[in-house]
Amino acid sequence: MSNNSFPTEFLLLPFADTREMQLLHFGLFLGIYLAALLGNGLILTAIACDHHLHTPMYIFLLNLSLLDLGTITTTVPKAMANSLWNTTAISYAGCATQVFFFVVFVTAEFYLLTITAYDCYIAICKPLRYGTIMTSRTCVNIAAAAWGCTFVYAVLHTANTFSLPLCQGNALDQFFCEIPQILKLSCSVAYLRQVGLLVISVCLLFGCFVFLVLSYVQIFRVVLRIPSHQGRHKAFSTCLPHLAVVSLFISTATFAYLKPPSVSSSSLNLLLAVLYSVVPPAVNPLIYSMRNQELKDAVWKVMTGGF
Repeated sequence: MSNNSFPTEFLLLPFADTREMQLLHFGLFLGIYLAALLGNGLILTAIACDHHLHTPMYIFLLNLSLLDLGTITTTVPKAMANSLWNTTAISYAGCATQVFFFVVFVTAEFYLLTITAYDCYIAICKPLRYGTIMTSRTCVNIAAAAWGCTFVYAVLHTANTFSLPLCQGNALDQFFCEIPQILKLSCSVAYLRQVGLLVISVCLLFGCFVFLVLSYVQIFRVVLRIPSHQGRHKAFSTCLPHLAVVSLFISTATFAYLKPPSVSSSSLNLLLAVLYSVVPPAVNPLIYSMRNQELKDAVWKVMTGGF
């Protein structure tokens, strides 16, 4: 195997060719990144400082905000730096690091969204048993298990991907290092080594998706039976923000990875990648707090120094 099978760097797909458009892209991504930092930072601080929010639902929300910060920090700063310095290069080690952390944060977010759906299910469908099922210790253990499993999963994926010899150059058709784009550069025979792990991944993700769907079917069945309008409104306020985040995450990621090859193009790949990896971390804080008065009050206290 020649040394050329493992390049020293990769070339990322630029957002624009002209200097003016590169600077515009830098400014746009900088604004989105600062919005994500501000929104998720306020949620993290509010939950950490307000002891009334030290409940299972907010423990999961704190973890989801951490994951959103991690996801956008993994991809956006490098893209901004490349636009600012008019380059497309990323080192081999930097690419492997980016793949590892992106897999960790995205996979952990999907698992935690699934767990949060279960939390909503218990809170609405079995309210009398909620305190005994979803204790604080149980929630911490579940969150730690999700982080630990995704760490091992990311190690396996990253090691397997970057052990493949690359025979198709080093240019990636994406603005960050993404496993499907790296696999396109690998030899056809070596590519088969990744298939088994991908099949397992799809099965796990499909299982989580089915669990999400079944949870919300049960939730809506119970909510629609609540006689009072106020009771239904309170129940929907608990689960609708989570459902909105899940829908945004799943719909954009699914179309990005399962779209027909006939509609694939570099511009479309860039747009879809932005929609599922950059936009959600910036808008999720707004979705979380839209119908949650407790969180709004806690965030307002953080902004005004009320703690």
